[in-house]
Amino acid sequence: MPSLLHTAHTRTAAQRYQCARAIFYACAQGEQARKPGGSVCGGPGGSGVSGGRCRAAPRRRADKATMPVQLLKIIKGKYEPPLPSHLQREDLKHLHAGLDHTNKYFQGVVILSYPLTKLGDGTDFFKIVLQDNSCARIDSINILIYGKMADDCAKVIRNGDTCIVAGFKLAKSPTAREDGRHGCHLEVSEEAGSAIYIYAQPSTTTASETASVSVAPKYVYTPLDHLKDGTIVNLYGIVKFFKPPYVSKGTDYCSVVTLVDQSNVKLTCTLFNGNLDSLPKIYKIGDIVRFHRIKIREYNGQMQGITSAGFASLTFDGTVGAPVIPRTSSKVYTFMDEEEKTVEELRIWAASNLSISGPAAKLSGVRPMLFFDLTCQLVGKAQVDGSSFLLKVWDGTKCPYPTWRVPIEARDLEGEKVLLHRLRNLTVDILVYDNHVQLAKSLKIGSFLRIYSIHTKQASAENEDVSHVEFHLHGGTCYGRGIGVLPESHPDVKELKTFLESVELADSQSMDSMSSLELDSTSNNIADLESQRCQQLSVTVLTDHQDLSNTVLKTIRNSRAPQQYRIRAKLRTFKPQKLYQSIKLHCSKCNSLQEVPDGDTFDLILQGSAVTPPNPELHSTSWYESVMWTTQDQKQRKITIHFVKHDEMLLYPEDTLLMIEGGTSKEIWKLTRRFKCVIPVRSTKNDLELLDLSAPFLLQGKVKYYGCKQCSTPKPIKNLSSLAAEPRPSWEPTEIAQVLGIEPLQYVFIMKFTLVDGTGALNAYLFDYEKFFQIPASEILSNNFLQQKMQMTMNTLCPPGRKLDDLPWLECFIKSYNITDGKKQQVYYQIFDTTVAEDVV
Repeated sequence: MPSLLHTAHTRTAAQRYQCARAIFYACAQGEQARKPGGSVCGGPGGSGVSGGRCRAAPRRRADKATMPVQLLKIIKGKYEPPLPSHLQREDLKHLHAGLDHTNKYFQGVVILSYPLTKLGDGTDFFKIVLQDNSCARIDSINILIYGKMADDCAKVIRNGDTCIVAGFKLAKSPTAREDGRHGCHLEVSEEAGSAIYIYAQPSTTTASETASVSVAPKYVYTPLDHLKDGTIVNLYGIVKFFKPPYVSKGTDYCSVVTLVDQSNVKLTCTLFNGNLDSLPKIYKIGDIVRFHRIKIREYNGQMQGITSAGFASLTFDGTVGAPVIPRTSSKVYTFMDEEEKTVEELRIWAASNLSISGPAAKLSGVRPMLFFDLTCQLVGKAQVDGSSFLLKVWDGTKCPYPTWRVPIEARDLEGEKVLLHRLRNLTVDILVYDNHVQLAKSLKIGSFLRIYSIHTKQASAENEDVSHVEFHLHGGTCYGRGIGVLPESHPDVKELKTFLESVELADSQSMDSMSSLELDSTSNNIADLESQRCQQLSVTVLTDHQDLSNTVLKTIRNSRAPQQYRIRAKLRTFKPQKLYQSIKLHCSKCNSLQEVPDGDTFDLILQGSAVTPPNPELHSTSWYESVMWTTQDQKQRKITIHFVKHDEMLLYPEDTLLMIEGGTSKEIWKLTRRFKCVIPVRSTKNDLELLDLSAPFLLQGKVKYYGCKQCSTPKPIKNLSSLAAEPRPSWEPTEIAQVLGIEPLQYVFIMKFTLVDGTGALNAYLFDYEKFFQIPASEILSNNFLQQKMQMTMNTLCPPGRKLDDLPWLECFIKSYNITDGKKQQVYYQIFDTTVAEDVV
């Protein structure tokens, strides 16, 4: 399945240009939605960036006697009241930025409307989509309505109405590539002198006539190898790959589906709808779908499908012999007897010709470093931070590994307390990120889910017996990542419910008989007991050297170095108290340590590199595609982005490495949210080159990767082409560093612990990448949640305000070593092979 990502949905340089340009202008102008006349419009519909003011001549303000929103009638074939005489109709294909549309109007049929909402400044906002049948390829356009006009239109406009829009501003639409609509959108408001005329199409069919229509329409279905550009067709197909619905850049939900039929031709469809339930209800690869009125367009030599007006779908289980029951949110649809035969034929063909994955994994069968699909029930959920959300789920089986419990306040966890306590040994915590958060928030407790491409991450790789497993649903939609809600009628849900009812739950009888007041009291008592137990038992875990016996600190201090010891002590103090100061950069080659550069240093380096203009001769080589533009701010900076290709194609943003010249740090961070890797570069006479190594040589997610100035020997950027040529370029930082001649610096925790055990005290240093806290040092500076987790851990190891007798015990390994300072030799101690216990936080 991952290999599909290298052949489906590749993007051209023009698409990358629009995407990157939109990110930059949104960053430069500010993300708050503005009224028409500004350059950014971030209201519903995803019109995030207009790309600058329209330079058309000043529009004529509507006549004072003319209402901004008017209802029309048709009398003897003419509109009543008549349109202003100076207005002339403009077709969709003639709407272009830079042209004078002062005395023009656009007319279309409403095919989609969104709820009335308010922008950040309180301005009413209403979005509709109009269709113009005069254009063969792109036949619809977004209309953005602001202010009182938005409120008035929302009250009267309905799907199917004819709308005439005059006095509009034309601006570029950043979502055109995603929603398949016109490259520009229209912005209208009463303040700008706009006018909208609405003709509500009357119904010509009486109730008696409707009742008499009993013959279902006869549909013609087109095989996938007979599709033609610009047509709207009906078709059947087998799901070979799909992405569960996710929120696009606008208000629409988006789903991507790759279909195949007996012709063995593939068709990738990008489906949009403002209503999540209106998208196909696909649950697994191998499902059969029927699409009505899907628009076909040719792109890069391949046919693609996009939603058009009136799009509808049915989905069927692809299992041979399963009941042919369509899944749909539509109340009215037709399904003929001969179509059941079509579904059965596709099932049989798929069973012998496609590699269809088996049932989703159970929690009892998971292992570290696995990507899998899970069918489960949701029993708890909670907001963790702005970019992550907790789902607490179970499937009736027990994970064979200790699992990570996300540290949250009990009051923040939504779910039934009694059930959560009974299931405490069977539930797992799944952290979902970024674009999945909005959907996760909307999930109902008790619902049945299928979560696709969950990643199990092992916190400590050396000893599986004591490590724990974390469950993550990463951001993006790569490899079909997402969340689907299964109906209770689904066969997998029926089977799961039957199994869950048979599971014996811990403490079920005693807990069921408790009142809520008694439960709260019991929970408090349990917490007190756990606190007392924590003071008596060790809050750390030893990951090796179990043969060593405990040695008291007094003996260690009187012994020669180097040696290794096992100790049991208490943490009296630690430094630094400000935990973020413990993060350093370490070179494993020269063993040097340095502070993590601040953001100002990066900004200054970028400003200095921007002085050198991009070299056009270095643009668009055999292994990368380049786009360049000038910013519209006062500085008019030249910005160039080079998108690295694979097999002559550009990949999904989440799989793409790009190089940038002329951007600011704020703009670069915008790009890292969407693209996998970003490398800041500058032009020379013959090649691109890295910046000063005081700046990061790579940015991935929220992490900056630095190189050692002393040990690195930077190589030409063109060496990256060898990675791009690999079958599946992973763009791992270590691989990138190697081909670029960079000795990478590693983020480490450097802390000093003062340990005591009643016989004495000693200072032991913690030098750790991620094993002790089970937190990657590379992510701590950019992740508020991990910072809170680390603070909670230290508060447990060394509770503030507690007396020495009340501190918990730490069991750990330390090793002694000698350091010669001049002629004097000193003994130092370092903690090793120790990790914080799983249940500490």
